[in-house]
Amino acid sequence: MIRVLLVDDHAVMRAGFRMILEAAGDIEVVGEAGDGRAAVAAARELHPDVICMDVQMPDMDGLEATRRIVADAEVAASVVIVTTFGRDDYLFQALSAGASGFLLKNAGPEELTNAVRVSYSGDALLSPSVTRRVIERFAHAEATPLPRETDAAPALPVELTDREAEVLRLLAQAMSNGEIARELYIGEATVKTHVSNVLQKLGARDRVAAVVWAYRHGLA
Repeated sequence: MIRVLLVDDHAVMRAGFRMILEAAGDIEVVGEAGDGRAAVAAARELHPDVICMDVQMPDMDGLEATRRIVADAEVAASVVIVTTFGRDDYLFQALSAGASGFLLKNAGPEELTNAVRVSYSGDALLSPSVTRRVIERFAHAEATPLPRETDAAPALPVELTDREAEVLRLLAQAMSNGEIARELYIGEATVKTHVSNVLQKLGARDRVAAVVWAYRHGLA
């Protein structure tokens, strides 16, 4: 069972999300919080696998709560931002805070349950067409542009093998493990091993952080 913490300042919204998620069969809602400060405390107490986090809330907003949860070594949960507002600045700040996904509240029930499962498994980025655009903007905000006149591969500060670098480039194209396996003609279990090695070497919490790293260092 995937353990989920729901964070939203509207009790009716939390009730609706709970009903949708628990109907899935493989998801258990282990707790709720009505603001960011309560979410930080609940994350420590309940140890959820995934946190569905609203943005605009009293006392502490969801972005600050996400930053604190991601920085907490005692919490291993991934955070999916679920908001009414599809603004680029929210997307940008959510990724910067360490969120693993971003979903609008008008998404269908299947999209919500899929977002939780994807975030839990780390198999793919949410909404690749949108997330990729914002990751690129985020990554390039502090990146040093590579010289255009050379096709030489950039020197990397981390010792990735050629295969690991190749897998990372495909991750940056928002490919799932299965798609990478088909692209490289290798088994999906092998891809998972490469992804795990990449995350470990980069010190990246999840695939979103790894993709941002790839953009910043010229691999994407």
